[in-house]
Amino acid sequence: MVQDALSRAGKTLMLKEAFYGFFLIGLNKKIRKDLPTAGVSKNGIGIQLSVNPDFYMQLTEDQRIGILKHELLHISFGHLLLRDMYADHKLFNIAADLEINQYIDRDFLPEGALFLETFPDLNLPKKAGTKVYYDLLECNQTGPNPCPIVGNILSQMDGNSKYDHPTWKEFDELSEADKKLVQKQIEHQLKETETQTQKSCGSIPGELYEILERLRVIEPPSFPWKQYLRRFVGNSSISYTKKLRRKYNKRYAANPGIKIKFKNHILVGVDTSGSVSTDELKEFMNEICHMHKTGHQITVAQCDTQIGSIEVFNPKKDWDIKGRGGTDFQPVVDHYNEKKGTYTALIYLTDGEAHTPEDCPKNALWVHSSVSNINEDLPGQKIQLN
Repeated sequence: MVQDALSRAGKTLMLKEAFYGFFLIGLNKKIRKDLPTAGVSKNGIGIQLSVNPDFYMQLTEDQRIGILKHELLHISFGHLLLRDMYADHKLFNIAADLEINQYIDRDFLPEGALFLETFPDLNLPKKAGTKVYYDLLECNQTGPNPCPIVGNILSQMDGNSKYDHPTWKEFDELSEADKKLVQKQIEHQLKETETQTQKSCGSIPGELYEILERLRVIEPPSFPWKQYLRRFVGNSSISYTKKLRRKYNKRYAANPGIKIKFKNHILVGVDTSGSVSTDELKEFMNEICHMHKTGHQITVAQCDTQIGSIEVFNPKKDWDIKGRGGTDFQPVVDHYNEKKGTYTALIYLTDGEAHTPEDCPKNALWVHSSVSNINEDLPGQKIQLN
């Protein structure tokens, strides 16, 4: 019965707001009676929508849709993982609800939902963001005249009230490495949902447009790869042929012409150890995109203490991070040496925090992140991203 109600609400969302409809389809749903209302809970290294059946079935059809959109907005705005950065989780819960409920029709939310007008004495600005609301609420509560309405709501938050987000505790307890994996999965789901929405000629919600724009942005390169790689790899190259439709073979008239091109094949090692932050990994990904644009064939080897994956780089494919353990450069160096003749150069993107590998090739380039210190003990050439 609950599953049928969720399905109907999803279909309605698909027709009215395709983005949220597609997002909902991609989420695992779980029925849980230990929750007061509904929430987003952990599912492996991903997320899932958890719903209390008694609470959900007593809502109107519109409110069922509103609650689903409410939870999807919490995911999209990153509230699941941001909360742990704030000292007062109760105030953060209020601030997060104040932000997202502005994007939902009031008639689609159940009684007791929080709006800016819930606290008329605070004169909260519209669409200012969770951090602004948190700071204003904290300042008010620690000031000489705390708002009694805020105090009343805080007093009701016993860890399992309608104003709490009890399932978010599951994310608070994760290690930093696991949080990064969850964040990566959320970003992947958002981008997949955007693609499906556009294919169906749907529109992207204005409240999420900037978030999706940030996920699409590839920053300018921190290093002039085109000029540098030309000098670095020299004349070492791999030849390949390309059949031309417009140019015919002079010796065999019935066959298409063949053009011979030369392309370097570069092995790019990526340090995916736990000491490398998410921002550094994004920086590495950005630089690999620009290396690829130079026309060279790029194979990416992700490695912490062992190689997690070796794949030809595809700029259209999401990067699934493998590793997050310790650091060891040797496995990638060994792979390069074992595949002698396959690669023309080795470029290693890292924070530099590891021992010097043995038998490192002469044409190795160690690229350090912008926030790391160059490890002078590493053999070969070394640069740092700006």
